[in-house]
Amino acid sequence: MKIFQQSIQLREKRRGFHLITGEVLYALPQISEIKVGICQVFIQHTSASLTINENADPTVRKDFEMYFNKSVPENDPDYEHDYEGSDDMPAHLKASLLGSSVMIPIRNGKFALGIWQGIYLCEHRDHGGTRNLVVTAWGN
Repeated sequence: MKIFQQSIQLREKRRGFHLITGEVLYALPQISEIKVGICQVFIQHTSASLTINENADPTVRKDFEMYFNKSVPENDPDYEHDYEGSDDMPAHLKASLLGSSVMIPIRNGKFALGIWQGIYLCEHRDHGGTRNLVVTAWGN
């Protein structure tokens, strides 16, 4: 079995949902050496998250942002954790709802994503800064 791991620092992105599939593949070209395996992408932050969804129509990403903003509003007077601004606690909640990692099957040296699937960085802060990922791939 082969195991590869790489840390990635993504440049700061505006608040919203961003396709990062290409950046992940670029950072770990050794995926091409794996015939059958798994890749885990993990984000090392509590106010951003990862998910897999539509990679073609950008309105899907806009609708994701709209939905989560409606579902987890800012400025709720019941939030106690508000030291870092009105977007901080909602960002933590959104990140927990979506999750900190995704798993992607590897088949014949490539991600076995569906034709319309891509990896999203879900940036929940107005000014989240750079984001760090750990990408681990293993298989034969």
